[in-house]
Amino acid sequence: MALGFWVLAACSLPSLTLAVSNSGFPSSIFTVPGAFPTSVYSKYYNNPTQTSAQVQPVISDPVTHEIYPLELTDPDDIATIDTKDPHPLPPKASSSKLLQSAIAQVKSIANSTVLDGTCSKCIAAMEVAKFLALAAPEQGPTFAVELCNFFSFSSTCNATYGPDALGGVVTQVVSNADIGGLDGQMLCENFLSLCPRPPASPLDLTGWFAKPKPDPLPAPKTPSGKRLKVLHLSDFHLDPRYSTGSEASCSSGLCCRANNFNKTSPDSPVFPAPRFGTYSCDSPYALILAALEAIPVLTDTKDAEFDFMLFTGDLVSHDPENELSREFVEYSETVLYDLFKRTLLSGPVYATLGNHDSYNQAQGSPNSLDAPGANQFSWNYDHVSALWEHEGWLNGSAVQTAKTHYAAYSVQRSDGLKVISLNTNLWYRSNYFSYINMTNPDVSGMLRMLTDELQESEDAGERVWIIGHVLSGWDGTNPLLNPTNLFYQIVDRYSPHVIANIFWGHTHEDQHSIFYTNNATNISAETALAQAWIGPSITPLTNLNSGFRVYEVDSATFEIMDAFTWKSDVNAFPELDSQIEFGPTYAFEYSTREVYGQNITGWTDSDPLNATWWHLVTEAMEADNSLVTTFNNFQGKESVLSPSCTGDCATAKICYIRSGSAPIGLECPQGFGSVQ
Repeated sequence: MALGFWVLAACSLPSLTLAVSNSGFPSSIFTVPGAFPTSVYSKYYNNPTQTSAQVQPVISDPVTHEIYPLELTDPDDIATIDTKDPHPLPPKASSSKLLQSAIAQVKSIANSTVLDGTCSKCIAAMEVAKFLALAAPEQGPTFAVELCNFFSFSSTCNATYGPDALGGVVTQVVSNADIGGLDGQMLCENFLSLCPRPPASPLDLTGWFAKPKPDPLPAPKTPSGKRLKVLHLSDFHLDPRYSTGSEASCSSGLCCRANNFNKTSPDSPVFPAPRFGTYSCDSPYALILAALEAIPVLTDTKDAEFDFMLFTGDLVSHDPENELSREFVEYSETVLYDLFKRTLLSGPVYATLGNHDSYNQAQGSPNSLDAPGANQFSWNYDHVSALWEHEGWLNGSAVQTAKTHYAAYSVQRSDGLKVISLNTNLWYRSNYFSYINMTNPDVSGMLRMLTDELQESEDAGERVWIIGHVLSGWDGTNPLLNPTNLFYQIVDRYSPHVIANIFWGHTHEDQHSIFYTNNATNISAETALAQAWIGPSITPLTNLNSGFRVYEVDSATFEIMDAFTWKSDVNAFPELDSQIEFGPTYAFEYSTREVYGQNITGWTDSDPLNATWWHLVTEAMEADNSLVTTFNNFQGKESVLSPSCTGDCATAKICYIRSGSAPIGLECPQGFGSVQ
């Protein structure tokens, strides 16, 4: 009843004129000048006017006051093992702790129902690793390297699992994990594929919410008719080591690097890396600046800035673990946040950390670990929050929250909108530290913070946007089950009256998710509660075009009235290498309302693109699979390399859109989640 009131109230709003297609923008297409805008930086390590190599600007960090050396990003001399940064190990266990752990692990094994075959062997081996990590943690990395070599897990075992790479991380995790219980099963399932995936653990919400959900819901806010313009950028993946002319079709790892080649032609590139980037590589400086030059022109913000901007994570390139360092991460953060400030002329930028924004790639640890592991990533939270403060985007209170809550924070805007930024790398499947105490869906306490913030907003009658990097649902393959199951229940409790919109990144693709009441046990327009927008990436990795999005938002309800997406055809980039007159072209791709709303009856231009509308879109997709084809094309930003989607794929895509958590997403047909 309450939700129906929200839907009916929205449909009865007075008609307002909306910008559609490119009618709200002065130009639908813009070709960037081919020459690099050398005035962006005052100093360079190389000649910035040359086209045979990417620029190497001299970058000064406003937080650390360090001038980053050329050797950090020199494409011709990439360090293979970082020995500068500390890679902490857990403390040596006392005899009493060894005894307690032994008893607890034997009990866990005795109570387990899956210890047979390869799974049993994996967990037993993990037990050996655990006690070694407890008794002699300094031997953990060596143990990991030896096993890697014995089982042929990798051809670069020492570089990947040695003491200056993931060896310390793995030792910490095994030392703290309940190997005989869910933690061990999930480690063996996710990283070794030797155990079946356990289902989501039973969720006990007793006492989680301070108050029951209001019934009836408060009346929806009256639209103002005034539109805010909000920019959504995601997944830049700046590669300052990108080597123009190097192998763009390498046999393994990140291509367009001087140290990677194609095995069939090791001495001569099969496909020389274009100056502005290509489908198998991250973003060179040339592509980053091209996108930032195009955005103000195409969105009519050269003179009138965006009201604010969202950045949903991943600044850093997809380097292997052994080629990363704290300094390299801080360099990328310094470069891109500075460029956002100076080139986009936006209002505040609300950002979140991506899974690659860490020198321990895709890692983030809970503060509950024993020292020195508890605060091992505080350097990053301190640095990035200080940059956000330096650029004038966060105040002191939000900065302090970010420093103590894994770079998560909330901002109360003066217009009545609260923005809550989460570090969703803490529920990412590839984060080793997420495999400690997995029966607890909120080991970090971040979802407790989210719930408390939402309760405050409900009490104050505020609207909230939530942003993060790793999505909570889609096909269920990226996030973990238990924390996203809890997140779904939180969204159910505070939607649609508090949570107006959710925004993710990570997949590099243009996707969407809908949340329903009662864990989606009844999927319908009446039960649709909230929606998540998954933003397209600037990087073309892998097989995608480069893109960005602008939202048109009602200034009172903070509902999205339309979303406009632009893209650049990466397939055309090689043609630009022989001249400097023209750079990449960014072109208007589509209006969300125009493309998907034509067959939605009873919805006027003054009604928002909310969860109800999106569910009606999925019903239209079921009636006409050509809409799924359209969605699939936009998912890869119309890349020439995107596969078609018919039959089972079309059914799966609709199911993914209706999946807001990993447990729900995994119930869908698998194998169609990505177009890469």
